[in-house]
Amino acid sequence: MRRTFWVALGLGAGATGAVVASRWAKRQARKVAPTTIVREAKGGLLDLGKLVSESIAEGRQAMAERELELRAELRGEDREDRGPEPAANMRRPSA
Repeated sequence: MRRTFWVALGLGAGATGAVVASRWAKRQARKVAPTTIVREAKGGLLDLGKLVSESIAEGRQAMAERELELRAELRGEDREDRGPEPAANMRRPSA
């Protein structure tokens, strides 16, 4: 009776271990399947493209803001705090 119990317990544990190992191996095989790798690479490239496009848009916005600042300086719009400049010291934009 004891021997039968331990044999049955061993067979049950072995079968359970085999099923668990088989499921784990199948999951791992799916992770490295070419279609999965391609899907993950595609998602990564899309994320990278989105990041680059956002960076370019932010750079263009900063460039436009800086251009407005420089144009305002050339026109003398920042002279409100300092008062009027003499005509001899006025800068002219170069072509």
